[in-house]
Amino acid sequence: MPIAIKNSIIDISSEETTKELAKNFSNYLTGDEVIFLYGEMGVGKTTFVKYLINQFQIKKKLQTTEITSPTFNLLNEYEVNNLVIKHYDLFRLKDESEIKNLDLFDKNENTITLIEWPELINKANFKKTIDLIFNYENELNNRSVKIDGLD
Repeated sequence: MPIAIKNSIIDISSEETTKELAKNFSNYLTGDEVIFLYGEMGVGKTTFVKYLINQFQIKKKLQTTEITSPTFNLLNEYEVNNLVIKHYDLFRLKDESEIKNLDLFDKNENTITLIEWPELINKANFKKTIDLIFNYENELNNRSVKIDGLD
């Protein structure tokens, strides 16, 4: 089932549609992207990240690995051949000063950076960002995501 990902709100109420979106979204990423994932707890951010990273592993004919939220250690890093995927979860951070030592601002064309709970980050520190805004719909019965910044 094809899913349009530019300039639209996408229904991701089922895990299968989240997986399909991650698969399609992966085709737009080559490295040096910073992706901000906004949304309430439980709305699907980490599930999307799991399928996105697994999709890169599948493309490179690697075994898929378990992808977990880095809530307590702040960063999980995955190597997919010559591509590095950094998955940050900044939920526990309370102040912008806590971000300075996280290597968030290191630029590398072979890195995709995924940041959950990016509200404390100044976007001006990055050349280009993509926003994924996850929402609950229909009194929490459905979920959706809007993608901004994708060319």
